[in-house]
Amino acid sequence: MNGRRIHILLVEDNPGDARLTLEALREAQMPVNLSHVVNGVEAIDFLRCAGPHSRAARPDLILLDLNLPRKDGREVLAEIKADATLRRIPVIVLTTSQSADDIHRAYDMNANCYVSKPVDLDQFVRVIRCIDEFWLNIAKLPVE
Repeated sequence: MNGRRIHILLVEDNPGDARLTLEALREAQMPVNLSHVVNGVEAIDFLRCAGPHSRAARPDLILLDLNLPRKDGREVLAEIKADATLRRIPVIVLTTSQSADDIHRAYDMNANCYVSKPVDLDQFVRVIRCIDEFWLNIAKLPVE
């Protein structure tokens, strides 16, 4: 993206998964800025630059867990895709759920990708690196 750092918003309530994601992105040595929020309400506030996130930068990509406190990831995804100012931001659902219903529902709500988190540490790092490689090197992200 023209040499600029890619901004990723990680919406994840599990501190261990958030830490693993950050470490995997660091190891990939990609020019990434990562913002992290821990619940769905905070995610929407971040995206709308509300409350304590009034100076938040617009992310280029969102990694969204489905099972979040306060407002679950399904509601967050629906709000993002219903908002004309946010809907072009690619949303990757990154969750432990392997439920066919969750997968279908996420794609019905226009998720750009659905990835089940592996339980194995090495596999988790591999998944994050693959996301990084595809979305930051191969895919063309919209520039707002």
